[in-house]
Amino acid sequence: MLASLPMYDWPEVRTATDAWWNGLARHLGVSGTLDRRDDYFAPWRHKELIFSQTCGYPFTHEFKGLLDYICTPHYAVDGCEGPQYRSMLFARERLALESLKGSVAAVNNPDSMSGMLALKLAFAPLAAHGKFFAKAIETGGHVNSMIAVRDGKADVCAIDAVCVAMAKRYRPDYLQGLVEVARSPLVPALPFVTRAGNMVVMRQAVVAAFRDESLHEAREQLFLAGQSVLHPNAYERIAELERDMIKAGGLDLI
Repeated sequence: MLASLPMYDWPEVRTATDAWWNGLARHLGVSGTLDRRDDYFAPWRHKELIFSQTCGYPFTHEFKGLLDYICTPHYAVDGCEGPQYRSMLFARERLALESLKGSVAAVNNPDSMSGMLALKLAFAPLAAHGKFFAKAIETGGHVNSMIAVRDGKADVCAIDAVCVAMAKRYRPDYLQGLVEVARSPLVPALPFVTRAGNMVVMRQAVVAAFRDESLHEAREQLFLAGQSVLHPNAYERIAELERDMIKAGGLDLI
């Protein structure tokens, strides 16, 4: 059995993440600690994966048909609406997006909905022949993207709304000097997924964990507010946005 929750597992909330997983595991009738290897893609490739959370972009691209959808968590933060979320775009001063032409973009990963595709969707309408930025740097994470813009190594980035809320609460210095200049479209939030779990049992366990009063503090620290089971095609919204953008000319980043 394998389980991971890598998407929002900041050191400041690691105890809460463990408590949330332990509660889920109890309601699932399983035991074991979370897999926290550096290659957080590895558990998603493992046939024994019982529970995890993935970004919507790999869910609809590399892992389409491999990861089974359980449900979508709700986050009680600015930028989230029920089971949907968006990204905030940050620069060092408030200005029109057109003014950032020829600047440097910070991208967390080339397979990220919130840090890559969200940025493309905001700037693609302004791009000519797929070009807008002078270059893009790959930072490896939202935290690093915020720091890159704050410290002048890049000029703009797109940050997942949940990560923005975590930064405001736990690392406000990372947002110091950053100004929100735009927001991306709403898409389904990062789904809970499995490869080895029974879907009925998994969904019942998640519902029970959200109702479990002993997990209230862990949920609050992680901004977890509820869950929805979306239509199986709901996440195609991500692929559709990308396809429409490409048809309209697209935007080259990395």
